[in-house]
Amino acid sequence: MGMLEILRNAWKIPDLKRKLIFTVCLLLVYRVGAHIPVPGLNPAEFQRLVEQGGQLFGFFDIVSGGAFKLATIFAMSITPYINSSIIMQLLTVAIPKLEQLAKEGEEGRKIIAQYTRYGTVLLAFIQAVGLYFGIKGAVVNTGVLSFITITFTFTAGTAFLMWLGEQITEHGIGNGISLMIFAGIVSNGPSGFAALVNIGKVGMTEGNFLIALVKIIAIIVVFLAMIAAVVWVTQAERRIPVQYAKRVVGRKVYGGQSTHIPIKVNMAGVIPIIFAMSIMMFPSQIISFFFADANNWFVNFFRNSTGSAWYAIVYSILIMFFTFFYTMIVFNPIELANNMKKNGGFIPGIRPGKPTSDYIARVLNRVTWFGALFLAVVTVLPIILQNVSGLANVWFGSTSVLILVGVALDTIKQMESQMLMRHYKGFLE
Repeated sequence: MGMLEILRNAWKIPDLKRKLIFTVCLLLVYRVGAHIPVPGLNPAEFQRLVEQGGQLFGFFDIVSGGAFKLATIFAMSITPYINSSIIMQLLTVAIPKLEQLAKEGEEGRKIIAQYTRYGTVLLAFIQAVGLYFGIKGAVVNTGVLSFITITFTFTAGTAFLMWLGEQITEHGIGNGISLMIFAGIVSNGPSGFAALVNIGKVGMTEGNFLIALVKIIAIIVVFLAMIAAVVWVTQAERRIPVQYAKRVVGRKVYGGQSTHIPIKVNMAGVIPIIFAMSIMMFPSQIISFFFADANNWFVNFFRNSTGSAWYAIVYSILIMFFTFFYTMIVFNPIELANNMKKNGGFIPGIRPGKPTSDYIARVLNRVTWFGALFLAVVTVLPIILQNVSGLANVWFGSTSVLILVGVALDTIKQMESQMLMRHYKGFLE
C-alpha cells in the first residue's frame, strides 16, 4: 500500500481524520511561533553571528526550521528534549532504580517521562545561558533584565514545544517531537531550492553555466540516491529463524510455530550521529567563543573543520563507536536467549542458552558493522559535497535525511496499525 493511498484511506475514517487535522493544526502553531522574535535581540546581528558560528549553529537552524537564524522564541527547537531523553536512556541502563522503574510498566514510564521533562527544562536553561553569552553582540541592552528576559524566553519556547509534541503524541498521529523536527527540516526545502537556483545564476553570470548545471544535477542525484539508500537501510533487517518445540497437554498440541528474530541494520537510528556531532562541535564552539584569536594546530583543527580530512575521519570513527555503543544498550542477546529458552524456543542448529546468545551476538555485530559504516559514509558525504559544490549548510545532509525518512515511515506505520485495529474491532463486533 502506497503512502498516498494510506493517507486517503485514513482520511475516510472520522477518528483518524480528527487526529490528522489536530496534528496539522498544532504543527501550524509551531511554524507560526517559529517567526515570533525574542525581545531584546537585534535579528540582523544575530543572523550574522549564526552564519559565523559554523556547523553547529547551521545544524540548529536546520532542525528548528530557520527559527534559530531568525532569533525567535523557538530558536533552540526541541534539541534539549532530545538530549534529555538520550541521557535518561543511558541513566536507565546505568542506575538500577531507574531500570526497575522502566520495568514497572506504564506507571514507571510516566515517572521517567516526568524526569525527562525536568531534565529538558534544566538543559534548555543551561543552553539558553550559553547561547546568551555566545550571541552577546546581538543583545540590544546588556544587563540583568535583558539576561533574564532572553534566557527565560528561550527556555519557555523549548518547554512549550515539548508540551506541544506531547499533545500531538497523545491526541494526534505519530510522535509529536519527531514530527516537529520533520516539519522544521521540510520548511528548509525552499531555501535549499533557492540555493540551487543561485548556483545556476552565478554560473550564468560568470560564464560557467555548464559547470553550474553539472553541480546542480550532481546535488539532486546525490540527494535522491541518499534518500533511496536511507530507506533501504532503515527497512533492512537480518532475520534469525526461531522454532518453538511442540508441547502435548492432554489431547491438545501446543507450539511448533516457526518465527524469526528481526535484527535491523540501522538499529541505533540517528542517535550515533547526534552524539558524535555534539562531541565534535562542542570544542569548536568553545574555541569560537573564548579563543577566537588563538592560532595553534588544535584550534585550527576545529576552526576549519569542514575542510579537514582528519576531521571527517575522526567524525566517522566516533559515529561507528556510538553505533555499537547504543546498539549494545538497546539490544541484549543474553536476555533474548533466556526468554527464548523459557518459552521453548530455539534457533535451528544452535543449542539453547549461552550458545544461542553468542550466535545472536555474532550476527548482531556483523549487521551493526554494516550499519555503522553506512552511517559514517552518509554523514561524511554531504561534507564532501559541501566543499565541492560550495553550497553552505546542506539542508539535506545525513541527519536531516535520516530523520525525514525515519519519521515518515514511523508515521505511516502508525496509521496502518490504527486502521488495522479498527478493522479487527469491526470484525469482532
